[in-house]
Amino acid sequence: MEVTYEFFWYRTRFCSYNKDRVKPAGIKDIAHALGVSIGTVDRALHQRPGINPMTRARVLKMAQTLGYRPNVAARHLKLNRKLLVSVHLPREIASFFDSLRQGIEEAAKPFQDSVALVFRSHPRLGEGDAELFGEALENKANGIILAPGHPADLKPWIRKAARAHVPVVCVATDAPGTERLTAISSDSYSSGAMVAELLTRCSRRAGEILVVTGDLSTLDHAEKVRGLREFLQRCNSSLAVGGVMEAHDCLEDAYRLTREALAARKNLAAVYVSTANSLPVLHAMEDAGHLNGIPVITTDLFPELVPFLREGKVLATIYQRPKAQGRMAFHSLYQFLVEGSCPPPRHRLPAHVILQSNLELFLEVQKGEWEGSIATA
Repeated sequence: MEVTYEFFWYRTRFCSYNKDRVKPAGIKDIAHALGVSIGTVDRALHQRPGINPMTRARVLKMAQTLGYRPNVAARHLKLNRKLLVSVHLPREIASFFDSLRQGIEEAAKPFQDSVALVFRSHPRLGEGDAELFGEALENKANGIILAPGHPADLKPWIRKAARAHVPVVCVATDAPGTERLTAISSDSYSSGAMVAELLTRCSRRAGEILVVTGDLSTLDHAEKVRGLREFLQRCNSSLAVGGVMEAHDCLEDAYRLTREALAARKNLAAVYVSTANSLPVLHAMEDAGHLNGIPVITTDLFPELVPFLREGKVLATIYQRPKAQGRMAFHSLYQFLVEGSCPPPRHRLPAHVILQSNLELFLEVQKGEWEGSIATA
C-alpha cells in the first residue's frame, strides 16, 4: 500500500498509538499544556470567532502533538443529534450486497438511538459511486462505508473526506493508496488460490480454466485472478488460465460471453466464476450441454444456487461471508467515532469452501435469513 503524507497524517491524527496514555487527550489537557482557558481551546478547535489567529494556531499545533481526537459522538449527543453514517453499495449483485446491508443493519440496531444509517445505492461496482460520495459529504455525514469499484476514481473523494475528518471504511474490496480508515473484505488472493488447488486436485485432464469475473479494476476481482494464476504455477498444475472475461456484473453479458467462450474453446477443463454473478454462466453452460461435463466453482451462496450444488452440477462455491463483512465494517466505524479506537489498516476474513458434503450445514445457518427462499428454489 502506498503511504502518502496525507495517509500518515490521517492515521496519526485520529489513531494515536501512545500506549502510555490511559485515555486520549482532551480539551482540558490542551488548555493545561498551553496555560489558556478551556473556552479558548474550544473556540480554536471548532472554528468559532473570538480568538486571534496566533492563539488558534498554537492550540491546533498542541492538539496534534497530544494526539487529540474529537469525540464526535459526545458532541452530537450534547446537541441532541444522531451520528450520520452513509452507506454506499451497488444494487448488483443483489445476492451479495443485500446480505452485506443486512449485516450493517444488524450491527447498527443496538445503537439506533444514537446512529442514523442512510443507505445510498448505485447500479454496479464503479458506476455512480463518486456522485453518492459528494452527496454524503454535502449532507454532513460523520462516516462513510462503501465498496470501491474503481479506487482511482474515488481517491480524491476519500482524500477530501479525510481532510474533513470524515472516516471512510471500505467493505467487500479495498482502495489501496488512499486515506481510508480501514478495509473489511474476504481474502481475495487466497480465494483464488483455493480454487486453483481444488481444480488441480479434481481435474482429470490438462486444459484451460475459463474465468468469469466482474471488473479487473476492482481490487477484489483482480486479486482472485492473481491468486488463481500464481497457485497454478506454484504447484505445476496441468491447468492454466485460458481466458478472463469481464462481465461487469451484467446478467446478459455474462450469459453471452460464456456461450461465446464455450463455442470457441475446445480445450476447456474448468470454469471459475469469481463473483456472485454465476447464474447466467450456469444457464449458458446448461443450454450448451456442458454443465455436467466441466467442473465449475462459483462464488457465494444464495437460494438459486442451492439446486446446482445439491445436484453436483457445481463442484464448490467460495463463500465470502457478506453479513460478517457488513457487521465488522459498522463496528470498526462506530468504535472509531465513539471511542477513538482505531482499527487495523486492513482486515481480511478467510473465505469458506462450500461443497455438496457441507452444504446442508451452511443452509441451516442461513435458514432464518432466507426464510422460504431455499424451498422455492
